[in-house]
Amino acid sequence: MITAQLVKELRDKTGVAMMACKKALTETNGDIEKAIEVLREKGLAAASKKAGRTAAEGIVETYISEDNKIGAIVEVNCETDFVAANEEFTTFAKNVAKQAAYTNAANVDDFVNEKYIADENISIKAALISIISKLGENMTVRRFVKYTTQNGVVQSYIHGGGRIGVLVEVACEKQSDVLLEVAKDAAMQVAAANPLFLNKNQVNTETLDKEREIYKVQALNEGKPEKIVERMVEGRIQKYYKENCLIEQVWIKNADYTIKKYLDEKSKEVGSPITIVNYAKFEKGEGIEKKEENFAEEVQKQMQQGK
Repeated sequence: MITAQLVKELRDKTGVAMMACKKALTETNGDIEKAIEVLREKGLAAASKKAGRTAAEGIVETYISEDNKIGAIVEVNCETDFVAANEEFTTFAKNVAKQAAYTNAANVDDFVNEKYIADENISIKAALISIISKLGENMTVRRFVKYTTQNGVVQSYIHGGGRIGVLVEVACEKQSDVLLEVAKDAAMQVAAANPLFLNKNQVNTETLDKEREIYKVQALNEGKPEKIVERMVEGRIQKYYKENCLIEQVWIKNADYTIKKYLDEKSKEVGSPITIVNYAKFEKGEGIEKKEENFAEEVQKQMQQGK
């Protein structure tokens, strides 16, 4: 007889879904070791095989605690937008985002080996393997960032149904609902204007030197006299700051304001300086090299395999 305890024991060992565990135990007359082999052949082996396939679709998900003091952003990838919309996949992503907010893990490898928040009998990794086996695509928990604040708030913004996600930490000595408004506006600004740095101080010397060299060559190529080239270069560096530093950018909601001016105005409203401390922007599949598939060749390959 296949008992519930036996099924649970197999699930704990493999991380595979309960029904699949029960079926494997039935096939092996309750022999757990043989059942593990069956699952490896049918499920886990399949999941391992899929690991070589490119997972560049998926979803960016965020989690914010009720008091807005803790927040996290994660990217969970799969192979197709069809699976990215699957309820089991999206629920997993939401759970992982919540777990990321409270993790002490320093990297993704450590994180996915933690006990899964939705089922402490298995790890995040085991839960993901189970979904891979069920939905038939390679999947990964690619990255996460978490923020925790004492004097301020954490807020997020999701765009395009999870295509882009932003997490922002704002600090202020005085607590006010205005902070949530500022944090949300800052998150939307990051999503729309894609700043590379928070402020001028974060722009490294190497980047500035490279930009200066490019601008100098451009100015000389334009035939400008050398005596005014340096002034032109510095002017373009200031423009670079305005385009790429969040604090210096023109506010997307009101072109008469920079983000700095907007923060100054809101600080006066609250009666205490408001600062943007951190931000993170994730874009689904960003930086992942997608393999271009030739559909005709793929069909031909499958036909040959079927012979």
